[in-house]
Amino acid sequence: MVAVSDGIAIDAPPETVFEYLDEPANHRTITPAITGISDIEPLDNGGKELDFTYRMVAVEVEGHLVQTVHEPPTCHRFAMDGGLSGELTFDIETTDDGSWVTYTAEYTIPGQVIAKVIEPFVRRYNKGELESTLANLKAKIEAA
Repeated sequence: MVAVSDGIAIDAPPETVFEYLDEPANHRTITPAITGISDIEPLDNGGKELDFTYRMVAVEVEGHLVQTVHEPPTCHRFAMDGGLSGELTFDIETTDDGSWVTYTAEYTIPGQVIAKVIEPFVRRYNKGELESTLANLKAKIEAA
C-alpha cells in the first residue's frame, strides 16, 4: 500500500475551503494529474459519486470515487476503486488565520511484482502531485 500525506495553511475559513472541494470540477483544476471527471451523481450523505481519469507518470488510470464522508466543513473522504483502489481524504481544521488542510491518499498499485518495483517511484511522484494540489488549492481559494 502506498500512503502519502501533506498539509497546507490557507487564508480562508474552513467553510470556504470545504465548499471549493465539494465541487468535482475544482479537483480537475487543482490536481495536475486528473485528466477527466465524468458521471457525477449526488449521494444521500450530501457527497458525490463519480468516474475519473488520472495520469500516473505516462499511464492513464481510470477509476471510480464514492464519497463515504461528507462532513461540512471538516472532512471529505472518498473510497476509490478501479485502476487504483484505496482512500482519499481532505481534513480541514480551523486555525487562527483560516484553515489547515491535510490531504491523505492511501492506495494499492495493481500487480504484486510490478507494484514492488515501481512503488518507490510512484510514492515520490504522487507526493509531488499531492503537494501541487494543495498549493493550487491555496492559490485558487486565496485569489477569490
